Amino acid sequence: MIVSFHPLFEADKNIICAGREPGADDLAAIKATEAVILPQGCRQSLYEMAINNCRHVFPNYDTRFEYPGKIGQIQLFQKNGTAHPHAETYHSLEDFRQRYGDSPKDIAFELPVVLKFDWGGEGETVYLINSREDLKEVLQKAADFERSGQAGFLLQEYVPTQGKTLRVVIIGQTLISYWRIQESADSFISNVSRGARIDAALAPERQAVAKVFVKNLCAKTGINLAGFDVIFAPAKEHIKPLMLEINYFFGRRGLGGSDAYYEILKEEIRNWLANTLDKPD
Repeated sequence: MIVSFHPLFEADKNIICAGREPGADDLAAIKATEAVILPQGCRQSLYEMAINNCRHVFPNYDTRFEYPGKIGQIQLFQKNGTAHPHAETYHSLEDFRQRYGDSPKDIAFELPVVLKFDWGGEGETVYLINSREDLKEVLQKAADFERSGQAGFLLQEYVPTQGKTLRVVIIGQTLISYWRIQESADSFISNVSRGARIDAALAPERQAVAKVFVKNLCAKTGINLAGFDVIFAPAKEHIKPLMLEINYFFGRRGLGGSDAYYEILKEEIRNWLANTLDKPD
């Protein structure tokens, strides 16, 4: 028997757990099944219930919950030797002040530098710091966030990319890549929601390099459903990909839209079930 908590993947038993914590009936179903299919937006409590009580669970969200937020991802990259722009992480404004004081003048980065809060998507909590005054203003935002219960940020080396970021999406065993190109001088963030356009044909050799780069990290971590943001450091003599971040929720326009995405996802889940359940324990 297969149990699916995903609203669009039909299995022997289908359960909707959105908006609630999993309970005794969910646990009983998980214990009685050979494999569990989870939605992208599953809670940590449901994921842990699944992996603790069933040998076969899709997707693999071990790293999502073990290394949460942007700070956690930097730790993940460091642990696995994944090249990324140099970054310093701070769990609170006090951590930052202990290193640099109340009026930092000697941060370990050349300006401009990128400041990212530990949460948020679509570039909403990412800031390009061009001056000490910019840094002062964003640190005040950090203080405001902490008063509301949200803490943690990182400073990251700014790598000029001419407005180009490569998105590599893994869905099961399928890898799809496309560029997001920001042509507006008013934004350094190349998100489609910020006006970036999609180009799947540009620089195929770099796309190939990035896919290998992403596959290496996925092989180490087991990640099989996520969108990876990859950039390239300016270099004439070689192609050097750098990992920016992992998105467990990602846009679908570059995949052909939601319908196309779900067709790929359902096919990959079926392939995963066939390959996983056919293997001896």
